[in-house]
Amino acid sequence: MEPHYRIRIYILTILVLFGCGTLLTRLHEFQIDKQDFYKEQLPGSKEVRVRVPGVRGAIVDRNGLELARNKANYEVTFNLEEIRKAYLEQKEKSPRRNAIAKEDGMPRETEETDIVKIVNQRIIPALDKLGLTVNYRASQLRAHYVTHHGLVPFSYRADLTYEEFARFAEHSVELPGVSLNVRPQREYPYGSLCCHILGYVQDWDKAYIPEKARLEFDHYVGDAKGKEGVEAVLDEQLRGKEGRIVRMTNEKGKVLPGNLDTEDPEAGAKVTLTIDAGVQHLVSNALRHAGTAGAVVMDVRTGEILAMASVPDYDPNDFIPRLSLEKRDFYYQNEPLTNKPLFDVCVMPAQPGSTFKIPTAIAGSISGLDDRTYTCTGGVSFGSATVRCWISRPPHPAGGSHGPLTLTKGIKFSCNPFFMQLAGGVGNKRMVDTFHMLGFGAKTGIPVTGERAGIVIGDRSWTERFGRKVTPVDNALLAIGQAEAEATPLQICAMLSAVANGGRYYEPRLVKEIVAADGKVLVEDKPRLKVDLLKEGVKAADIATMHKGMWMAANEQGGTAYRMKMKDYEVGAKTGTAQAPPLPHEKEMSHNAWTMCFAPYNDPHYAVVVLVRNGAAGGLVAAPIAKIIVTGLKARDEGKILPVHPLEPVVGNLKEIKEIPLPDDILGTLDISDDGETGDEAVDAGAVPSDIDDAKPIVPAPLVVPEVDAEGTVVPRSKSKPPRR
Repeated sequence: MEPHYRIRIYILTILVLFGCGTLLTRLHEFQIDKQDFYKEQLPGSKEVRVRVPGVRGAIVDRNGLELARNKANYEVTFNLEEIRKAYLEQKEKSPRRNAIAKEDGMPRETEETDIVKIVNQRIIPALDKLGLTVNYRASQLRAHYVTHHGLVPFSYRADLTYEEFARFAEHSVELPGVSLNVRPQREYPYGSLCCHILGYVQDWDKAYIPEKARLEFDHYVGDAKGKEGVEAVLDEQLRGKEGRIVRMTNEKGKVLPGNLDTEDPEAGAKVTLTIDAGVQHLVSNALRHAGTAGAVVMDVRTGEILAMASVPDYDPNDFIPRLSLEKRDFYYQNEPLTNKPLFDVCVMPAQPGSTFKIPTAIAGSISGLDDRTYTCTGGVSFGSATVRCWISRPPHPAGGSHGPLTLTKGIKFSCNPFFMQLAGGVGNKRMVDTFHMLGFGAKTGIPVTGERAGIVIGDRSWTERFGRKVTPVDNALLAIGQAEAEATPLQICAMLSAVANGGRYYEPRLVKEIVAADGKVLVEDKPRLKVDLLKEGVKAADIATMHKGMWMAANEQGGTAYRMKMKDYEVGAKTGTAQAPPLPHEKEMSHNAWTMCFAPYNDPHYAVVVLVRNGAAGGLVAAPIAKIIVTGLKARDEGKILPVHPLEPVVGNLKEIKEIPLPDDILGTLDISDDGETGDEAVDAGAVPSDIDDAKPIVPAPLVVPEVDAEGTVVPRSKSKPPRR
């Protein structure tokens, strides 16, 4: 055979083999790899796999009262791709519209399916016959279709009443692509009560669909996600396991009766808080006497937080499933002097004033300076700078002084020079170490969002932030809680609890227990002792001395906390008034008014801390609120039931409060009247305020209900009514 014939045969053989290989590859791709894809292109029935979100676990108070739960939500959804396919069963082609698309980052004109026109022609009239139509945002529906097609259902209405749901179900509207669903929706039955603790949930982000889910499901519905508070921090535990439904559709896309397979979703874990809803209600109502304030109540024996409230506040239900435009304006567009409602005063730092004199006393005890006497001459000089005592400033006589003082009277009179001299004897390093041991300068770690660490003057964080070395005057200002010193009400309350119980610092606890749906305990109900002060060098006798000084401050005339004096019930207390940075659009310094107390004095159960921003003085502003709270706690211990009712949110303000009166009927039948006199330390003008306000509001960006547009206006104005939001 001629050589050129052999070459031709070889080439022909190679081409045949190559062609057979290509054919086999394509057959494998068609019959094996993309079998499901090509099956879907054929007319006939097919399976549709639907993801069902898990059921979110409940959040309850220490007595089992539900603070966050789920309710049935009746929803109408559109599968836009199924609607389009059903339209093509009766029409030759879909309506088209001009659009602008981006290709390689450059805009270009193109055409796309006019899905809004299809919905308005095919779906809206049928729903209108049942009175179920509402105006909607057509541009949102169009964007949803371009992005998700049939993978994610479009939520047309999520606000059906049970009657509307029943009417829809009774008439069995046979519209391919239109579904009626019953899904759990988060509900907060007590309104703004516990709002800063609980937070809220937000619709799942439709931009995030795991790639695995795209392959596994034909229709995907994600889980709501915790946005703030416990809902956010414990989101993983609260989320339930997903379920699934497998249905069959005919060649026209209509869902056939019955399910081929069902896997029910599971509930998430149940979270039990340490909060007592009755105490929380008491505290929240008491704070409504102030414009912007926060208060914490702890059980000194365990570190459990019984109440932690802040005003202004908000109703988490307003964010479910989305925030309406009206509510957005209410919460986010208040006057400049109004703190945003999502600002949680209890975990945000503020200048602590004289509340820092107690940890300074602890540092003195560790240093062996517990029995020292220091003399108040009206001020203490540090080189060219003099920091004066409140008693030497107006309205008190010029040159006023306290004279020689021991620790008990130093606490009673809240004398600045006493504690500045004590801090000088201790030294800044031991001061810093003691404050750190007591939890200052670090987050407590409770499961809420937005908590900050505060500032301890002289530690590494302070040095790096302000770029200078600590001086004796800095150390003195730390002792009296002025200048850059910052702490949160929660930190102050945890420190006070350790003093009240005799020296045991328990980690603050907000979560009492977490139990999974199968009964497995994820978090145990167990106090966590962090520091035993008696093992760190603090003497029991010195703690008793601090108790006595706080008793004198609250029960003897001339004590700065004398407004805390109660009939037949003794407490130990300490007030504080601190300079703070100017408020927005103001030049003058503002003030933080504090009162902290423990009760009952002889057998402490409770520690209470109240902070009122822009309060003139701790004894005049914060003490009355603390007294209301303690009176309610006393009634609780006497067997009276503290009421729990839904609370409406308050906007709040930052206007200066000079005094809060104590009318007899604040707590109904409880007698909280007192004719005692009051005194309070004045703001120390020698303190240098921080020029950095580290307690600015944290405002998350909520999802907002989209506005109706022209194409989505399908209900005549005379008949339309806005959907419930």
